[in-house]
Amino acid sequence: MKAIIMAGGEGSRLRPLTCRRPKPLVPVANRPVMEYCVDLLRRQGFAEIGVTLQYLPGLIQEYFGDGSDFGVHLHYFVETTPLGTAGSVRNAAPFLDQTFVVVSGDALTDFDLREAVAFHRERGALATLVLTQVENPLEYGVVITDPDGKIRAFLEKPSWGEVFSDRVNTGIYILEPEVLDLIPPDRPFDFSKDLFPLLLKEAKPLYGITLEGYWCDIGNITQYWQAHQDILSGKARVRIVGEDRGNGLVAGEGVEIHPMAEIRGPVLIGGFCRIGPGARVGPYTVLGSYCRLGEGARAERAILWDGVTLGAGSRVEGGILLSRVSVEEGARVLEGAVVGDAGRILARAEVRPQVKVWPEKCVGQDSVLRESLVWGQGTGRPLFTGSAAPGFLGGDFTPSQAARLGAAFGATFKPGATVGVSAFAGPAGDMLAKAVAAGLMSTGVKVVEMGRLLMPVFRFAVRSLELNGACHLKEDAGVRGKVWLHLVNGRGADLPPADVRKVENIFWREDVRQVEGEEIAEAAYQPGLVEAYLDYLLGTLDTDKITRRRVRVALGCQEGSAETASRLLSRAGCEVIRLDFAPRRTWGEIQRELPFFAREIGRYGAELGAVIDKNAERLLLLDAGGFLVDEARRTALLTRIYLEETESKTLALPMVAPRAAEIVAADLGGRIRRVKNHPGLVHQAVLEEDGPGRYSQFNLQFDALAALAYLIDWLARHDLSLAEAVDGLPAVYRSTRLVPCPWQAKGRVMRSLVGEEDGRRVELLDGIQVSYPQGWALVLPDQEEPLYRVYSEAFSQEAAEELAAFYEKRLQEIIRRGESPGL
Repeated sequence: MKAIIMAGGEGSRLRPLTCRRPKPLVPVANRPVMEYCVDLLRRQGFAEIGVTLQYLPGLIQEYFGDGSDFGVHLHYFVETTPLGTAGSVRNAAPFLDQTFVVVSGDALTDFDLREAVAFHRERGALATLVLTQVENPLEYGVVITDPDGKIRAFLEKPSWGEVFSDRVNTGIYILEPEVLDLIPPDRPFDFSKDLFPLLLKEAKPLYGITLEGYWCDIGNITQYWQAHQDILSGKARVRIVGEDRGNGLVAGEGVEIHPMAEIRGPVLIGGFCRIGPGARVGPYTVLGSYCRLGEGARAERAILWDGVTLGAGSRVEGGILLSRVSVEEGARVLEGAVVGDAGRILARAEVRPQVKVWPEKCVGQDSVLRESLVWGQGTGRPLFTGSAAPGFLGGDFTPSQAARLGAAFGATFKPGATVGVSAFAGPAGDMLAKAVAAGLMSTGVKVVEMGRLLMPVFRFAVRSLELNGACHLKEDAGVRGKVWLHLVNGRGADLPPADVRKVENIFWREDVRQVEGEEIAEAAYQPGLVEAYLDYLLGTLDTDKITRRRVRVALGCQEGSAETASRLLSRAGCEVIRLDFAPRRTWGEIQRELPFFAREIGRYGAELGAVIDKNAERLLLLDAGGFLVDEARRTALLTRIYLEETESKTLALPMVAPRAAEIVAADLGGRIRRVKNHPGLVHQAVLEEDGPGRYSQFNLQFDALAALAYLIDWLARHDLSLAEAVDGLPAVYRSTRLVPCPWQAKGRVMRSLVGEEDGRRVELLDGIQVSYPQGWALVLPDQEEPLYRVYSEAFSQEAAEELAAFYEKRLQEIIRRGESPGL
């Protein structure tokens, strides 16, 4: 049989490992990762192998030659321009005249591919995908199959809300030559994004088989390090080159180990290494050929490539040292750090965890390197939640982190673009804003300093100043010390997922554009934005009617938003009773204090009460009797206000928003457009549907100040009290539950839940939504925390609670029982 190895990968997320070599030539346990692939194919009877190349093709051809040294015959097919995964294989069409296997040259596996070929032929498939189960499916293509293996659905690189299985596409395929006719010859075409969706749409025989065995997609530094651990532990059943000397030691020829040295397996030592007296090589360490460990040097859980030298008393603990790196006396390289080819770590220097040192760089004597020499790798956790990057003051959200984020965002714009920066009030906000601005300026964009702003004022200012984009730093309303960096486009809307991923990729690749000194644009300061915002909002209100009605508002604000909110309402004609909450109260603490606030509404004779968070993004409403307007009725009320006052009859809402909006919209001849819960997608949809009229849909949903002002204006013009307006709304009851779930179990749990539901009642737009005669339930994996969120609605509180409890219990059972047979 014939096979194709896709070996065109650049491996940008593996830098600096791939700075000087293509990804398939990156050594894993002292052999290029692609060599394991060639080994696997040879052992399973694939002698004729085509290799698709694009990035640094000559290096791969030079290493493997015609394949005779490896027991196979290799044929090379080089792309002059990138053609995508499927396009690269079509480039080898003259070679592919029979059923063939496609494998990735940068993945490590011990699968029995003959089993997949037999399955493919038995099913009469046109294409068969080899699947495996993983704990975290976010970076892969998730697949669901029928019991006979026919593929029902798949989704490439889902968010947690889109994860409906933990079975993923490994990038190994069994294909018939006929599929090549479906691939265009002159443009990029991908298997997962283009070809397989086409086969699924045309009901072609597309199958998936889950194989037992080991598989690792070596896509980042963590996966690279893990692959070594799996090889040394025996989890990955691949051939290790060297002599088994017992006690977990495998060594190449010519290795010299001093009698006073200590070797604790499992360890792999390449040829002609020298281990000096008192040196220690700890478990799960790999030394390439010609490494030298001086007296008392230590390497534990470390990966050293060829020709590395460790001076006396130096330590490498969980680090990765590339070829010809020198670590001098007493220096240390700590966990997760990477030192590029020919790097030098001078005496007693320390490279801190997760830091990257680019090739041929030098870390000075007695210095401590806390950041990468070419920017930094960051925290190792997910960088963004939605369209914002979270962190903690005094912890992981440092000025240097802020500067790197600013630079990554700035690199997405052309030099000379205008990008704004604002922050929460206080010296910490000022400090971080200056750091973000510095990062932006380093990429050649022009920075507009917008000062201390609330989130809605910031969004308004971005639009008004016609900026190309902007960043805003805000404090978390619910968690002390937590901050967020929001990235928005020129319309003041959060970035959609594709744009967020672009920023994140630039951040992790660390190839941020930097300009020369004379190309750095001077920053400009823009004053008067709060006044402009207030003038804009007041221009949309009938302040005469509000004044004549003498609307008295009890205003309770979390620290930070009170001044702007009070000024807005006072200028609109309201009598404002300020009942500010005590400083440093979290949003959760404020909600627990609502009974006290409610009593004050009656005591002051206010017509309504309003509670606003510190960022002016959240709004709670209470009527004159102190009764809280629940979320369902609040959404229904704002839906009514918008649809009555605008020419547009469509309101865009996220999946988690209450369904009471649909009832109100239907009564008014409108409709609700449901959108995935990613803020950027919701913002985009809202802007698309925002029509001409008195009130802005965007402001109603994302600006607590505007929503409150619009409500008061609407009540005054209709001569209604809040209680009267709420009484006419549909009674829909809601319940929510939080169910803790380990990160690694989320995909399995979702797959099990989807498999147990009646497909006719299930919607998988975001999470899993199940409809019932008495209501509906939505089960949504949280993107930031290891838990599931359960939302339910019904026409009685009892029914809503029953639905929420039912799914809470089901999730808990699935999490406890683990993988069930047949799922």
